[in-house]
Amino acid sequence: QVQLVESGGGMVQAGGSLRLSCAASGRTIGSYAMGWFRQAPGKEREFVAAIRWSGSGTDYADSVKGRFTISRDNAKNSVYLGMNSLKPEDTAVYYCAAARPPVFQPTRAGEYDYWGQGTQVTVSS
Repeated sequence: QVQLVESGGGMVQAGGSLRLSCAASGRTIGSYAMGWFRQAPGKEREFVAAIRWSGSGTDYADSVKGRFTISRDNAKNSVYLGMNSLKPEDTAVYYCAAARPPVFQPTRAGEYDYWGQGTQVTVSS
């Protein structure tokens, strides 16, 4: 089993930045693809970003390309989401997820096996 705990959420003004962290425990995630999803009130959970186990491949939702950066530190068993130029429409609960191999950088929620509890990000205009 893998336990995931997100942190770093908060409230920020439009145009600001935040960095989310996801710490894994229970087992090492060095061979897992990792992803970030988000869910706004009244909306379905949506893909944000994913990263290959090695960090050599990434994928992003079109809505965040050029603004968000996913990264990982396997030595620290952690994954991160840097968010710049935040917009009010980025407001959501952000979830970290882990996918067992042999997937690469999956974009569908159903491809992930473990989920964190989420961290709230609120962007004010």
